[in-house]
Amino acid sequence: MDVEFLGGGNEVGRLGIYAAIDGQVMLFDYGLTPGEPPEYPKQAPPVNGVFLSHAHLDHSGMTPWLSGRYDVPIYATAITQEIASLLFKDTLKIAESTGYPFPYDKIDVRQAVQNFVSITPGQSIEVDSLYVTSHSSGHIPGSVMFEVEDSGVLFACDINTIDTRLLRGARPVKSDVLFLEGTYSGQEHPPRTELERTFLDTVDEVVASGGKAIVPAFAVGRSQEIAMILRDCGHDVWLDGMGSRVADIFLRHPQYVRSAGDLKKAMDGLRVVYSRRGRELALQGDVIITTSGMLNGGPVLGYVEAIRNDPQSAIILTGYQVEGTNGRRLLEYGEIEMYGLTQRVNCQVHFFDFSAHAGHSQLVSFARSCSPDTVVIFHSDNPEPLAEEIRDFASAVHLPKNEERLAI
Repeated sequence: MDVEFLGGGNEVGRLGIYAAIDGQVMLFDYGLTPGEPPEYPKQAPPVNGVFLSHAHLDHSGMTPWLSGRYDVPIYATAITQEIASLLFKDTLKIAESTGYPFPYDKIDVRQAVQNFVSITPGQSIEVDSLYVTSHSSGHIPGSVMFEVEDSGVLFACDINTIDTRLLRGARPVKSDVLFLEGTYSGQEHPPRTELERTFLDTVDEVVASGGKAIVPAFAVGRSQEIAMILRDCGHDVWLDGMGSRVADIFLRHPQYVRSAGDLKKAMDGLRVVYSRRGRELALQGDVIITTSGMLNGGPVLGYVEAIRNDPQSAIILTGYQVEGTNGRRLLEYGEIEMYGLTQRVNCQVHFFDFSAHAGHSQLVSFARSCSPDTVVIFHSDNPEPLAEEIRDFASAVHLPKNEERLAI
């Protein structure tokens, strides 16, 4: 097997794994890193098929570019197809508003949608002479790992091994060669129950003091999970951004969530913002869940502007803040970039690690249970702590850089 990381090797984001296995050439994910400007992977050569693990843009965002050049099937779950289509169109709108040159257009997006081929977790499909089976990865609804059966290879591109309110965790798959994401190499997550309790206590304190709680959250997965956590909090909760549309997609595919009933109750228990007037009303409420999760654009900026000088109010971050984003800037320097200006933020700022990725010990445990001889760690800017522990039970551990070729 020959492998090249077109992106996402020694970094978090823009993943693309080009793999030649038993004479077949395949691509596992092909994403971009949103930003100003966005970052793209190396251009992919023609392949026999694309295997899309999930809809997040750092894994899916460049598949329209691929479809505009090669007529190639894109294997993904039905729910991933719907969410990815939504994100592709939204990405084009953002690209038009920022003015940065973009590598594909609406025609390419339509072609990508036409090229989708549906798969379901547990299903084995034949791609020429290879059989590929997908397994739930526990990351977001519809996310999967890919097992290339005869070759004993498992591609685990973003996994979570714990049960959350939204999903069941991923289970190990026996493999000879394990490709393992290492986003949280060297970092542990707090216990989920304790995290949720502290989060709710913080929201209660902010509201009791007369402040507003602004909760930036990713539209896919995080917004819905936060809504479920807040379901019985007793506060007036609003949801702004794409999260409600994504929740509708989740509910149309109930087999991909842990409890569609609980999710529906959570969504029915909050109010959704549809207009400018709705945003004014939301600011009269208690809690606003809104995109974007890293404060790089979206309705969240208007809410931050409204409360940034109110010491009783709070911005409550709920996930990983990539270096260079407004969210990271807020955590490190207490300021953000808004409307072309650097603005101080004088309200409270809290961070809660509601990650959809496995933490360090969970990654080690998952890898050990897969019993691999060889492990390739990617999607990490600090893979060595994870590699050090995995070397205790794997014969070979690779830490590839972008555009580096591996022969396994």
